[in-house]
Amino acid sequence: MKEEKSEKLVIWGRNPVIEALRSGRSLEKILVAHDSHPPKELLKLAEEKKVKVQKVPRQKVEELAGTKKTQGVVALVSPIQYWNEDKLIDKVIKEKGILVVLDHITDPQNVGSIMRTSEILGVSGIVLPKERSSPINEVVVKASTGAVFYLPIAKVGSLRNTLEKFKKKGGWVVAVEKGGKNIHEIDFPFPLALVVGSEGKGVSKSVLEEADIVASIPMKGKITSFNVSNATAIALWEVFKKKETLK
Repeated sequence: MKEEKSEKLVIWGRNPVIEALRSGRSLEKILVAHDSHPPKELLKLAEEKKVKVQKVPRQKVEELAGTKKTQGVVALVSPIQYWNEDKLIDKVIKEKGILVVLDHITDPQNVGSIMRTSEILGVSGIVLPKERSSPINEVVVKASTGAVFYLPIAKVGSLRNTLEKFKKKGGWVVAVEKGGKNIHEIDFPFPLALVVGSEGKGVSKSVLEEADIVASIPMKGKITSFNVSNATAIALWEVFKKKETLK
């Protein structure tokens, strides 16, 4: 079901490591600083999953993580497994679900935050372009609070081609961009691909041409745009509310 691998991950922080264990992700080992006291839940999960927990100097933990903000714990995680795009499209269509499409978002904090919101609101999958997009690295894992381990993710050569396939199988494409219809007034159709673009450039022209609906978030203040992760959270909440009424 899944096709390609990314580089090995070193993740840090108590919650991301706990979520990696819960999700069934293959962990090679967990390193805990001598002077820290990891949560009982983390140690219990590691024992249940038969993942080795090793006590090491805090300096070793921080060197592996590349940061001092480790909460005294890091884990060596097997690579993220990416989905085949056709399999992911079929999954979203079957579930009448939500596919979140990240159009060349390069900031890993934003990507991680979007994945966290997506997982919480029951998104069926995430699509990223192979070029000009943040890798799924340690920063993404940390910002997602481990949500990345639960989400089906596909990396594709062409977002436009992926959206064309999605539409041919019965999906609808909604792009979040300025100049569209007020997002509060849209009767969202499902299955749905929600496209969000990079800060500054927004949704690219070729991708925007595939949109069935352009949705805009109304703004009253003097600042002219939202951070992309905040805009995605607002848009997903509107879509989620509509989907819940259809149950």
